[in-house]
Amino acid sequence: MGNGIGAVLVSPNGDHYPFTSKLDFDCTNNMAEYEACIMRIRAAIEPKIKVLKVYRDSALVIYQLKGEWETRDSKLIDYRKLILELVKEFDDITFHYLPRDKNQMADALATLTFMIKVNKQEDVKPIQMSIYETPAYCYNIEKDEEKDDHPWYHDILQYVKNREYSD
Repeated sequence: MGNGIGAVLVSPNGDHYPFTSKLDFDCTNNMAEYEACIMRIRAAIEPKIKVLKVYRDSALVIYQLKGEWETRDSKLIDYRKLILELVKEFDDITFHYLPRDKNQMADALATLTFMIKVNKQEDVKPIQMSIYETPAYCYNIEKDEEKDDHPWYHDILQYVKNREYSD
């Protein structure tokens, strides 16, 4: 019972805005793919984004939305209709197929919904994810003077000047 869905909005300058939800109703994988697509599109409508490229790892959803494949499953027809209504909010929107291995962030977000337990009343704030290229302790240089009233670089300066180690 329930599926996890994930979506990521990526701004033109590369900022990532992740979204994830648990679908607490019985649905097929294709319904979940449509739900994720709708979640992403609605997330772009709220801040009044006018140009949107939608990437999904579901060929079925992408090619149905592009009109290249028919939508025969009665469970998916209403989803397609809803998306075609939402599309009217944009000046330009395009749909692109993205292989699953290139869509790891959305898959990880979908998996996250099953890894943590959240009460329905709780509001979970956005997750901030960064990439650190240097260990945190490297940035932990004290700006205050040392106990001996010398700045932190005093011993290094003395070595450079005199070529001798301090006591």
